[in-house]
Order: sequence, then structure tokens, then C-alpha cells
Amino acid sequence: MTTATFKIWRGDAEGGDFKDYDTEITEGMVVLDAVHQIQAESANDLAVRWNCKAGKCGSCSAEVNGMPRLLCMTRMDTIDIDKPISIEPIKAFPTMRDLVTDVSWNFEVKKTIKKFNPRPPDAEDGTWRMAQEDVDRVQEFRKCIECFLCQDVCHVLRDHQKTEEFIGPRFLVYTAALDMHPLDTEDRLEDLKDAHGIGFCNITKCCTHVCPENITITDNAIIPLKERVADRFYDPLKKLFRRLFGKKS
Repeated sequence: MTTATFKIWRGDAEGGDFKDYDTEITEGMVVLDAVHQIQAESANDLAVRWNCKAGKCGSCSAEVNGMPRLLCMTRMDTIDIDKPISIEPIKAFPTMRDLVTDVSWNFEVKKTIKKFNPRPPDAEDGTWRMAQEDVDRVQEFRKCIECFLCQDVCHVLRDHQKTEEFIGPRFLVYTAALDMHPLDTEDRLEDLKDAHGIGFCNITKCCTHVCPENITITDNAIIPLKERVADRFYDPLKKLFRRLFGKKS
């Protein structure tokens, strides 16, 4: 029998600490299995959020040995069980209880982003014509499962708490999915610059590294959006054009 020791954070918004739990590890287990086993054996009141156990709902986000991960996709055979394994809630958002955090802020942020606004149909049958390469470009962004691991590692949200000024990498990806859609006509650049704080991102790529869906967040979403904002608001020739003709360029 192989036994592992887990140091699981227990507490609530008022505070807490790590508590040790020993449990048996068997072949094929993931960390979420071990947490459920600990719940059944010795911590019936342990709070952990989960749903699909297939890496598609994004519910079981936590930090395992300091690394933001999905508990259901972190296999026990990838972890050194000779040492205690720490599990704690993601740190960018307020703790509710044990491993569960209050991520409701994210859903409020999503409401502030201008919705998809398609151009009129351009075919006789009332549909649209698009180049396949333009469609393919945004498909990557739609893989997001809103686990908020990218939000967790973003230093602007985690360390500096700029939640009133910055929407974070998840919603820059969401904005990119809309803004780069070949049918969309909405203008979101001024919001990105001002209300959504894209300038706070210094493209460290930490968000890309933790994404369980392997979305290339920084290179494919954030940098192109930053370039669009820079072209609109900071290009001297375009500034002159707007002054002369009073038009957006």
C-alpha cells in the first residue's frame, strides 16, 4: 500500500491554516480522487468545488504544490508523494471556505464587454461568407473553460489587486474572440485602453503557461489586441489623421 500525506488548506474568509491528511494512493488516481477520498475518510466537511471531473468545466481549480492546476487533470503519478503535497485555493480571488473561492467578479466583468455585433448577411440566402483562415483564427479562444487559472497567476490581479482597472487574461481572450471574428463590427478598442486596462499587461506569458486548454493567450490574443490599441491611440500618423479628418483610423 502506498500512502501520501496531503497538506490541505482549511479555513474561510477570516483565515485558516494547513492540516495534514494521510490517504492511500492507487494506480490511475488524480488529485481530485485523493481529495474526495480524504473527504470520505477523515474530513467530511472539506469544501471543494468540482463538477465534470473531465477537465472541461473548470470548477476544480486549485494550487497543487504552489502550481495552479485543475485537480481532476493532475495525475498522482506526476507528483512526488515522498513529500507532503500541498493543496490550497487559488489566490487571486477571495476564499469562501477551504478550497472554494468566490470567482463571481469574473462574471460581472464579462457583462461589461461589448457583445458580438455581426455585419448584415452578404448572401442571398441570408447567411454570411467568410474566409476559413479568419474563422480558424478565433476557434482557439473558444476552447476556454473559464477555470480562471490564467487570472490566478496574473500578477496584476493576484499581487496588485487591480480588479477595478484590469479585466485579466481570460477576458482579453474573450474580447479577442469577438474582436477578431470576421463578422464582428463592434469597436472595443477604447474600452480595452481605458476601462479594461490592457496596458497593465506586461506579457510575461505566465497565463499561457498554466492554461489547461493550451490556448496561446499572450501571443495570439493579448499581443494582437495591444497592437490594435497602440495603432489606434499611439501611432503619431494616425493621431494626425484623426485631427485632420475627425475619423477613427
